[in-house]
Amino acid sequence: MQVERFTTHDIEPAKRLAFWNELAERTFARMWVDSSNPAFRAEMLRWRLGDLFLIHPKSESSVVSRADPRAGDRIVLHLQSRGTSEQSHRGQIATLRPGDLSVVAAAEPYRLAMSGEHAMLVVELPRPALAARLPDLESRIGRVVRGASPGVRILHDFLQSLWRQGDQSDAEPAWQSSVSNILLDLLALALREQEQIARCEDHASRRLHALIEARLTDPELSTAMLADELGISTRSVQNMFAQTATTPSAYILRRRLDRAAELLAGDPARSITDLAFDLGFNDSAYFTRCFRQQFGAPPSAWRARH
Repeated sequence: MQVERFTTHDIEPAKRLAFWNELAERTFARMWVDSSNPAFRAEMLRWRLGDLFLIHPKSESSVVSRADPRAGDRIVLHLQSRGTSEQSHRGQIATLRPGDLSVVAAAEPYRLAMSGEHAMLVVELPRPALAARLPDLESRIGRVVRGASPGVRILHDFLQSLWRQGDQSDAEPAWQSSVSNILLDLLALALREQEQIARCEDHASRRLHALIEARLTDPELSTAMLADELGISTRSVQNMFAQTATTPSAYILRRRLDRAAELLAGDPARSITDLAFDLGFNDSAYFTRCFRQQFGAPPSAWRARH
C-alpha cells in the first residue's frame, strides 16, 4: 500500500544493473533490464492501489524486455514522460515520445528500448475492467496514442497528480476503488480518441498530398503555402510529414524529381532546362544535381537509358 522508492545511487557501480534486475523481477515477473553502462543509474517509485500496480521509473538508456505467460489477463499502460522509447509488441514497432501512451498485453512478450535520460508512468491493471469500458480493446493493444490527444493529456495530468498525493496507505478501500475507476475511465477515453484522431489525420493527409500534386509546378510551393491553403499551422504540416520520417520540402523535391523522370522518359524532345523550370525549379544546375542524387545519373543519361 505504501509508496516505495528505490535507487541505484547507494549501490556499488559494478553491482547496479544486477540490483536493478532483481528489483525488476520482483516488480513485474520475468522482466529484464539491459544497459551498456555497467554503472547503470536509475530510480523508481512503486505503489499498489487496489487492483492497480503503479511504477514511476527514471533511468538512462536501457532496454526493458518482458515475457511472462503467467501474467494472466492483465494490461500494462506505458505513458512516456521524458525521453523516447521504441516499443516492440505483437510484431509492431512504434516510437513513444514525451506524452505518448500505449497499452500492451502483460502475458505476451514486449520490449522497450529507451533512449537517453527517460522517465515513464507505468500501470498494470486488470484487462476485463478496461475491456468493459472499451469492447474493441484488442484492436488497440500495441498501438501508440499521441500525446497531442486531449484525453492523453488529461490522463497524464491525473497520474502525475496521483503520485504527488504521496502515500495513501491509510485511505479507505472506497477511495482506492474510486481512483481505479477514474483512471480506467480516462484510459478508455484516451484510447477511444485514437480512432477519431487517426481518421482526422488521414483526411488531412489526403488533402495535403492532393494540394501538393496540384501545386507541384509552382516555384512558390512551400510549407507556409500549404498551411495557408489548408487553414492549419506550419507545425501541423511538418508533423504530418514527420510521421513518415521526412519534411514537406524533402517530399516536394522527391515528387518533382519523380515527375521529372516520368517526363524525361515520355517526352524525349523536351529541353531539360525547360522541364526543370516547368516543375518549379529556379535553377537547372540545382535540378541536375538533385536528379543525380535521387536516380544515380544526370537527366540526360537517364533519358538515354529510358
